[in-house]
Amino acid sequence: MTDLSRDIAARVQVGFEKGSPIDIGGAGTKSFLGRPSPTATTLDVTGHRGIIEYDPAELILVARAGTPLQEIEDTLDSRQQMLGFEPPFSAQGATLGGAVAAGLAGPRRAYSGAVRDFILGASFINGKGEIITSGGKVMKNVAGFDLFRPMAGAMGTLGVLLKAALRIVPRPEAEETLLHEENDETTALEKMNRWALQTQAISAAAWDGENIRIRLSGSSAGIAHGEVQIGGEKLTESDYWNDLNNFRLEFFKQQGRLWRIALAPMSGPIGMNSPQLIDWGGAQRWLMSDEPADDIRARVAHLGGHASCYSDDPAVPTFQPLQGDLLALNQRLKAALDPAGILNPGRLDPKL
Repeated sequence: MTDLSRDIAARVQVGFEKGSPIDIGGAGTKSFLGRPSPTATTLDVTGHRGIIEYDPAELILVARAGTPLQEIEDTLDSRQQMLGFEPPFSAQGATLGGAVAAGLAGPRRAYSGAVRDFILGASFINGKGEIITSGGKVMKNVAGFDLFRPMAGAMGTLGVLLKAALRIVPRPEAEETLLHEENDETTALEKMNRWALQTQAISAAAWDGENIRIRLSGSSAGIAHGEVQIGGEKLTESDYWNDLNNFRLEFFKQQGRLWRIALAPMSGPIGMNSPQLIDWGGAQRWLMSDEPADDIRARVAHLGGHASCYSDDPAVPTFQPLQGDLLALNQRLKAALDPAGILNPGRLDPKL
C-alpha cells in the first residue's frame, strides 16, 4: 500500500498557484471519454493505491483511488462478495478512481444502482490542493452528501479522488441466463419492462436485434420463480454479460461511431436505421452510426434522453453539451471546488 496524498495535493497546489491545467491520469482504460486539454500536465495517481480497510460483516471496503479494481474484486470474491455496480475494464487494469470518475456501471446497473449509490464517503483534493473528506462508512451517515456524490461521473473535473468507502454486496447464490427470440424492438422493450415488474430476480436484460437475454440472480428459489414468470431457453454460456460490459461482443467490432444513448426504459424505439444493442432493459442503448452528431442528439433529446459519442473524432464532443439550468448548476459546483478551473478542463464539457 502506498499513500501519496500529500504529494498529489502538493502537485495540485502548484497547478492552482500557476493556473496550469492538470490532466488526472490513471490506468487509461477509459481515455476515450472526453478530450484532455492539449496544454495540461498529466498527474498520474496510479501509485496511490491499496485497500485500507475491509469489513466483510459490515459490507464496507475502503480503498485508495489507484487501487486496481481487479485487486478489489479478488479480495471481495474470497468472501463471496462483490461490487454492486459491476464496473467494466477490471481485467484491463482499471482503477477505483477511474471507475468513480467515469461513473460507468455494468449490466446490473438498472437493477441494483449506479456507482454513486455505492459510495458511502470519500476523500479528494479540490482545485486548490486542499484535502476534503465527506460522508462516512455507514449508510446512515449522510454528512457531506452533496460533496462526494457528484464526483461519480464528473470525469475528475471536481477533484482528485484519494480514497472512497464503498458499500459492498453479497455475491448471488446462483445466476442463469434465459433467451427469447425476438426481432421487433418495440416488443422487446415491452417484454423486458414487463418482466422487470414480475420478478425481482432480474439483474440484466439486453436485446441485440434478434434475441432478448435475461440474467437472473439470487437464491435458487428466486431464480426458479423468475423462470416461471419469464420462460425461455436456458443458456449455458457464461461470458456474454462480461463481454457486453467490456465491449467485446461482435456488435462493438463494427465500423462507425459508437454512441451510448441514455433513455427511460420505456421511451420506445429511437427510430434510426443503424445497428443497435439495447442494455439495462431499455435504459442504455448502444448505437453504431456515422450520422451527424447533432441529428442523433436532437432525436434522443426529443425522447427525453442524452447521447455520448465514444469515438476519437475530435470534431464530435464525447458528452452531450450541457445547457440551461443544468449547465449553470455544474458551473457553480465547478467554481466552488475548482475555482481556477485547472482540473481536467473541458473533459466533461467545453464550458467546464
